[in-house]
Amino acid sequence: MSPIKTSTQNQRAQSPYRGRPAKAFWKAAVSNDQGEALEELHEKKFAIGESDAIATAGSCFAQHIARNLRLNGFNVVDAEPAPGFATASTAEKFGFGVYSARFGNIYYVRQLLQLAQEAFGEREPSNWIWTKNGRYYDALRPSVEPEGLESPEAVREHREQHLAAVRRMVYSATVLVYTFGLTEGWVDIASGTVFPTAPGTICGDFDPAVFEFKNFDYAEILSDFEELRLLLHKYNPQLKFIVTVSPVALAATASDDHVLVATSYSKAVLRAATGELVRRYSDVDYFPSFEIITGSQSKGRFWDDTLRGVSPEGVSTVMRHFFRSYPPVAETPPPEAPITAEEVLCEEAMLEVFGE
Repeated sequence: MSPIKTSTQNQRAQSPYRGRPAKAFWKAAVSNDQGEALEELHEKKFAIGESDAIATAGSCFAQHIARNLRLNGFNVVDAEPAPGFATASTAEKFGFGVYSARFGNIYYVRQLLQLAQEAFGEREPSNWIWTKNGRYYDALRPSVEPEGLESPEAVREHREQHLAAVRRMVYSATVLVYTFGLTEGWVDIASGTVFPTAPGTICGDFDPAVFEFKNFDYAEILSDFEELRLLLHKYNPQLKFIVTVSPVALAATASDDHVLVATSYSKAVLRAATGELVRRYSDVDYFPSFEIITGSQSKGRFWDDTLRGVSPEGVSTVMRHFFRSYPPVAETPPPEAPITAEEVLCEEAMLEVFGE
């Protein structure tokens, strides 16, 4: 008769965790890590090579990614370049070179979806020209003309030029890096047109009979990105996606929750949606900038004094991990990827004014 095995021996022999790599265990992968290396944090689905053209879009944190990709020799699409006479600071002030087209921050997936639909003639936005002090603004990208334009016709002309640039971006890109930023947005009730900022923040006036608050849920975000993916693949079947979640907290919430709770909800929903997209599609990858900044291994040291914005050290850490997965492709890359953590343009920060 064979000896009877103890329950402990049986558990060790049969446990599905036995033999798993070190990265699967908190003690080995996080507790014993110094918070900087985090080995095997990201295993890329696909590489980025010299022949790839990278388009960038998303929330304000995405600006760090765009700048550092350019700095390290990647081919970043600029489908809407600044006029030749503009200085670098003036160009940035007017939204040139911040992303791959002059669309400003795109905080919500539905905002990007509606932009793509409009660019390819599948949607017509409503109620999108707003005013302030006698000047006219494109409410779908209000920050790119800080002083507004002289007439509605001028706004329409600028938008047609912008939509042509968006089409060029889609046709030319092989990779789109998109940062999911927020779930809270503002929508035109009659048409469903979504805006990056609340009316009355940068321009326009809030009317509860015209605009309503919208907090996008998991199913809506997932569905919006799937629809976006199908639309972009109609015009560029080879396009791949790298998605991230911005670690930057909400500046203010229009929900009834405390802003800390509202932020936690928003980021959890975005993270869950990106995780499901990566599981479903081989051409969608997730880069964990959110975890690098907010994870307990960082011990809170990656926040600035507001406890909302990411510090230069945090940006640098994220980008070092990014370039570990996607090494710089310059002909003569430096021994260590150069990284910048300059201040970014964020319309949402305007909301803090209303709390003062």
